[in-house]
Amino acid sequence: MTAKTNALRLLDKLNVGYETAVYEFSEDEIDAVSVARKIGAEPERVFKTLVAKNESGDIFVFVIPGNCEIDLKKAASTAGVKKIELVKVKELQPLTGYIRGGCSPIGMKKQYATFIDETAQMWDKIYVSAGARGVQLLISPENLREITNAEFSELIK
Repeated sequence: MTAKTNALRLLDKLNVGYETAVYEFSEDEIDAVSVARKIGAEPERVFKTLVAKNESGDIFVFVIPGNCEIDLKKAASTAGVKKIELVKVKELQPLTGYIRGGCSPIGMKKQYATFIDETAQMWDKIYVSAGARGVQLLISPENLREITNAEFSELIK
């Protein structure tokens, strides 16, 4: 069994069902497509968590399929702002408590406005980072939406 991350502890506390998938990771294979291959899942079912900010410094979280790119115009429109950009890697941990390749949309330091790509609803369960490199959690998209207070929306190119 793997050590409990903030995300897993929060799910346990809320009594939300999930499964974990543990895999070997290396620095050059922390992208969602590589992770999908390692856990034997479809890349479009393994979602990555992206953190962005607008010109005012407001933070937004976007959860999109691992084999897709975020459409920053759609994401900004969904968030109700003019323009957003992804935060720099060095900003990720201070903002979220997580590192690149292990950023979960669940259990961040603060509750940020969160948006999940609408394609998540095509699956009974999707994979997202459990909050550490080498661990994914499998959760229903609806439970993820509820826990993160997110909206489903169109976010990808």
